[in-house]
Amino acid sequence: MKTNDVLTHFGGKRATAEALGLSTQAVQAWKTIIPQKQAWRIDRLTNGVLKIDEALYATGRKYD
Repeated sequence: MKTNDVLTHFGGKRATAEALGLSTQAVQAWKTIIPQKQAWRIDRLTNGVLKIDEALYATGRKYD
């Protein structure tokens, strides 16, 4: 799941952090691809509006 898609959906870093119960600093630490654990949470939280793309995580790259 791409960070820009998530931030756009929730309306920014602060709103994303609040929706997920995270600190703003945790959200700011995300790179281009968000951590897989958070992607699953967002998939469920948005009822699939934002879907996790398992292919992004299957390559073994570290959330570039």
